[in-house]
Amino acid sequence: MGRPIVFFDIDGTLLNEQKEILASTRIAIRELQQQGVYTAIATGRTPILFEDIRQTLGIDSYVAMNGQYVVFEGQVIYDNPIPQEELIQLQSEMQRNNSPYAYVSHDDFKSSEANHPYIRESFGDTKITYPAVDPTFHLRAPIYQAIVFCEEEKLSHYIDRFPHFTFLPWHTYALDILPKGCSKAIGISKMLEHGRFSLSDSYAFGDNNNDLEMLSLVGTGVAMGNALPETKAVADMITASCEDDGIYHGLVELGLISPVLMK
Repeated sequence: MGRPIVFFDIDGTLLNEQKEILASTRIAIRELQQQGVYTAIATGRTPILFEDIRQTLGIDSYVAMNGQYVVFEGQVIYDNPIPQEELIQLQSEMQRNNSPYAYVSHDDFKSSEANHPYIRESFGDTKITYPAVDPTFHLRAPIYQAIVFCEEEKLSHYIDRFPHFTFLPWHTYALDILPKGCSKAIGISKMLEHGRFSLSDSYAFGDNNNDLEMLSLVGTGVAMGNALPETKAVADMITASCEDDGIYHGLVELGLISPVLMK
């Protein structure tokens, strides 16, 4: 048996609804690492938006931007930027429909306009600072993920117009845009191969629709108690919510850490 590895989503998993890491989560992950279990993050966020979380938890391997950018022990082992010509077509359509947008690189992210209520609300609810305005950011930096901010009724238009993209909603007005077929599972596969981890000894915790492929791929997929119904449906196990020590209880139930930690 090889060294086990556990992947953790961030929002709604490592972080509770107040965007805080519970004390039980810190204790559980530290114990996990002391037991020799490898820990990694798998998130839709860009690396600059979870650097503090990595430092707090002592994690330096991660799958970022829904599988588009993978780092193992500080080394980039896989990246898959969106072709510039596809971004130009996408931007033209977003502008035509008056939909604000953002572009995400590995070390920065920019928005199309200042103080738009949809951008302000979406990022504000995740406690992310409103990004600086630069609608031509994609012409100077590799873009791994775009975000369109629009009403739900406009979503079908973008899906029909761009069948080669995947649209993942993460807020009432916000949708991540990725090349079709990209997912956290792709990035996790790259890390498993690079680190020579066994798929059967891999675990993942998640809660949202961008975690479906990840939880289906790994040896044991764990859905948080606050997860979407479709996320719970593909999981091998359901733990408590992110508000109720779900990470800790899940790791104990899996037998990866000791239950005496919280005594």
